[in-house]
Amino acid sequence: MMDSSEVVKIKDVIYETPTIKTIIFDWDMDRYGVPNPGEFVMVWNFENEKPMSISEIDVSNNQLAITVKDVGEFTHQIHGLKVGDEIGIRGSYGKGFSTDLEDKNILAIGGGVGMAPIYSVVENLIFNNDIDVISAAVTSSELLFEGKLKELGADVFTCTDDGSRGFKGFATDYSREFFDKKSYDMVFVCGPEIMMKGLYDIIQKENVAAEFSLERYMKCALGICGQCCVDPTGWRICVEGPVFNIELLSMIDEFGCYKRDASGIKK
Repeated sequence: MMDSSEVVKIKDVIYETPTIKTIIFDWDMDRYGVPNPGEFVMVWNFENEKPMSISEIDVSNNQLAITVKDVGEFTHQIHGLKVGDEIGIRGSYGKGFSTDLEDKNILAIGGGVGMAPIYSVVENLIFNNDIDVISAAVTSSELLFEGKLKELGADVFTCTDDGSRGFKGFATDYSREFFDKKSYDMVFVCGPEIMMKGLYDIIQKENVAAEFSLERYMKCALGICGQCCVDPTGWRICVEGPVFNIELLSMIDEFGCYKRDASGIKK
């Protein structure tokens, strides 16, 4: 981990969907450590800084990747970068997914760009476990990593709101079919919080171990500013999270109910 930005050159830009790109850059694993799946980095565009999930951890080539959706001024600027351009990276930060699993049946569920950390944990665990992946999106053109996950050996099932590919409906509804047919040892979830709350309710009833990756407004990523604290525990998403198991998640009252903006106002 590093607490000041390292300026890196972009090695490759992959156009994943009309609104999502993956940016690949070199990362000195010996110097800064190997990130765990589910951890994040702070990305600096030399004007502002935002947290981004790590989507790929390539130890053999000393490379990391972030997968970014164009949703605002900062991400739009990142989307405009090309191979050879520079960005600042610091991290990695946070508590990631459990990776000490072997010979387990795992269900990994990602919604939209929430597939970024899901891909990283599947890539890490696929060789020692049996993994089913639900990749969910609003429409087929926004589905992430289907081909790459199949190449890894995961069984991939798609789910779209409009029914343009795979199951027509939400990941919450689709997941019921999986729990009805198969017994799982662990479930990993990342996506819009409304989706995760629905899945949390289902998984609780199934009494299955699960881990969820949360998102909150972050400034420092060091646990100092308190911007990403959650009610009523005061846990900092950047330190105690962003990944929480289902038992800890049950103690976060605001989960699925509200977040706070940059001013601390509930939204």
